[in-house]
Order: sequence, then structure tokens, then C-alpha cells
Amino acid sequence: MSLRPRNRRAGVIQGWRWALMPLLLPAAFTPPLCAQAAPASAQTSPAPGSSEPQVASGPQSYATTATTAQDPRRTPPAAPGALTLQQVIDRAKASNPTLLAAEANLRSVRALEIQAAVRQNPYFGVTGQDVTLGEYANNPYSYSAQISRLFERGNKRGYRVENAKATTAQTAAQVEDTIRLTILQVKTAFTNMLFAKQSLIVDRAQLTDFRHEVDIAHDRYTAGDLGKLDFERLDLQLGAFESAVASDTIALQQASDQLQTLMGVPTPSSSLDVTGDIVPPVVTQTHDELVSFALAKRPDVAAAHAGVDVANSAYRLAVANGTTDPTIEAEYDRIGPDNSAGFSVNIPLRIFDRNQGNKESTHLAIDTAHFAETAARNQVVSDVDQAWVGYEQARILSDRYGSHYLDESTDVLNIARFAFDHGGIALIDYLDALRDSRSTIANALSAYQQTWLSIHQLSAASATELVP
Repeated sequence: MSLRPRNRRAGVIQGWRWALMPLLLPAAFTPPLCAQAAPASAQTSPAPGSSEPQVASGPQSYATTATTAQDPRRTPPAAPGALTLQQVIDRAKASNPTLLAAEANLRSVRALEIQAAVRQNPYFGVTGQDVTLGEYANNPYSYSAQISRLFERGNKRGYRVENAKATTAQTAAQVEDTIRLTILQVKTAFTNMLFAKQSLIVDRAQLTDFRHEVDIAHDRYTAGDLGKLDFERLDLQLGAFESAVASDTIALQQASDQLQTLMGVPTPSSSLDVTGDIVPPVVTQTHDELVSFALAKRPDVAAAHAGVDVANSAYRLAVANGTTDPTIEAEYDRIGPDNSAGFSVNIPLRIFDRNQGNKESTHLAIDTAHFAETAARNQVVSDVDQAWVGYEQARILSDRYGSHYLDESTDVLNIARFAFDHGGIALIDYLDALRDSRSTIANALSAYQQTWLSIHQLSAASATELVP
């Protein structure tokens, strides 16, 4: 019965290297135990072009067959016509219904500028009395025509136009902010789909590789070199690999549907494919530069500033609306054979209603707009700070996995696999190495994905495209 090392976590790598050295040196020149003890049918080499797995003959062959397809840093293969991130963004800008609705609303708001610039219409009226009587009757016929017009004072029309243009500028900035947030959603969905695809590719490769290992174990079991319990425990691990592939398939389809919804596709298709790098780039801008970019370019800051202009123009319009607007009327009368003309001027007496409530309300709204602008600027700085911290930590972790942990876990797994296949370690130690390798690959993909998401978040927070 094989005994487990007492401190497997601390000394597993060095312990295996030294303990297995006498085994690994001659193994390069000696066929594996399973190949020596297996039946003749198991030792027969497969025909050229056959897909049957072959028993590895040494540590180098294990490294070649096991690690190449499972390296999560490799760019995943793509089907012809696979979309890049920029192509997906362009399609979303052109077809996303949320963006189309925001742009339609902007056109509607801009049309209000036309209405704000119109002048008051004149009024024209005609009246007639006793029109059936002659002009020399006791009560002769009479006709009259009146024309009147309200004349606005206090530059009301100019302030209406000013307020309408300020509202349009605010709405335009809000549309730009909607585009910024939608692009962030598109980038997030694209990244999720890309990494779901990569995870599926890696897990499928691991499943194929582990099935190879189970075939080797079956040969050892058939030859009497491996016990039934150890073989069945090894075979049971296939369920975990198959479950991972199933979960990845679901995650990939869900990410694809979400991305296509953001692209404005009415009926998502399973044929969509994306392509991109797994290893994220390095952000070259400093934190202070990104804060400056954000304060200068963020559309929500521009919208908040435009809100101050809207409030100021609304207050000026409220003051102007408190002024008196006279109505001037001219009249022509004909009574029998006599003609006459007259005029009238109507001036409302602003004794009680001087628009004082609207004046006070719009004046207080200016303070509200200033506070909202300050809050928006503070939020921008906070967004950049949070995104920067997330990027820094994700970058450190992904670099650590890319430069150290992935290669180390591959080395450990190759040694453990070769040693187990040649009877050098117990099954439990090999399964531990296998779980550690799978966990390391999953954590590496998660670290790379989190770094990409942090870059996209930082790009949105600073309103600056950080990916070349």
C-alpha cells in the first residue's frame, strides 16, 4: 500500500523530483510498466492517421501532448468571419435599440428649438350686424374688422431659444453618456464570451487528455499493475471534466446571446464567433492622466455642466415672463354709409401674479444644478480611482499566473502523471496534482478576464480608449 507524504503541499515538487530521479532517468530508455505488462493488443502501435491515444514513453512526451492544447494564454482559434471587439462595437452603435432610442429623443428635443423661436401670432376678426337692412334704415347694417397681436417684452423669445439650446446640449451629452455605458456593456459581454470560449477549449482539451490518461490506467489495470479501486477512482474524475465542459457550453451560449442582444440582433444565432487576445495589454497612462482625461471628456460631466446652463437660462426666462406684455388692436368699422377706425391697447396689471413662484423655483434650481455638477465631478474621480485599483490588482495577479504559476502547475502535473503511470506515487497524490493544475488554469483565466474587464472599466471611467 502506498503512503502519502506528510507535508504534500509544502514539499510536493522537490520531494517528487528527488524521489523520482532514479525512476525518471532509466524511464527515458525503458518502456512504461503498463506497456510492458499490457496484452499484445494494447502494445500494438496504431495505424498512421489513427486517433487512438498512445501511451507516453517519457516525461517530455507528456509535456508535449498535455500542455500545448491546454495553455490558456494562447489566442483561441476562430472561425472565418469571427468578429473583433471593434467590429462588435461598430455594429452595436449602428443597431442597438437603446442607442437608437436615445438618438431619436435627441432629435425630438432639438426640434423644440424651432418652437422656442416662434413669435406670437396676430389675431384677425370680422363681425357684422343687421346685414339685411339698408344703409339708410333706422338701424343700418354695420361691419367691423379687428386685428390684434401680443407683443412680448423682456426678451422672452431670446431666453426661450437659449433655454431650448441648453436643453439640447444637455440631452446630447446624455446621449453620449448612454453610448459610453452601452459600449462598456458591449466590451464586458464580448470579454465574457471570449473567455467562455477559451474556457471551453481548454476544458475540452483537458477532457481529451484525461481520457488518454484513463486509457493508460485501464491498460495498467488490465495488466495487473493498478488496482480496481484506484482505476475506478480515476475513472470517476471524468465526470468532473465532462461537467466543466457542459457548464462552459452553457456559459458560452448565454454570453453569445447577451452580446448579440447588445448588437441589436433580434434573434440570436449560435453561429456567432469572436476573436481576440487572452493576455491583456499594459495600460501606459498614469492615474493622474486618466483623472484629467475623465474630467475633461466624460459626457456625464458635460451633461451636468449643461444642466447649470439650463437652470440659468430657465431663471432668466422666468424673470422675463414676469414682465407685462401689451396687446395692441386696430379696428375698422362701417355703419351704413359711415366709415370709422379705432384702436385699443390692453395691458395686464401684474399686481398679484408677477411669476414670483417660478422665479424663486428656478433660482433655487441653479444651486441644485451646481451641486449636481460637483457630485458628477466627484463621481468621475471616484470611478477612475476604483477602476485603477481594480486594474492594478488584477494586473499583478494575471502577470503572476502568466509568468510563474501556469508553468509551475504544468511542471508539477507532468511529473505527477509520469510518476503515477510508472508506479512512483499514489493515486491520491496524482489526483491532487490534477486538481491543482485545473484550479490554476481556471484561476489564470479568471485573472486574465478580470484584468480585461478592469481595463474596459477604466476606459469607460476615463472616457479614453486604452486598448490599441
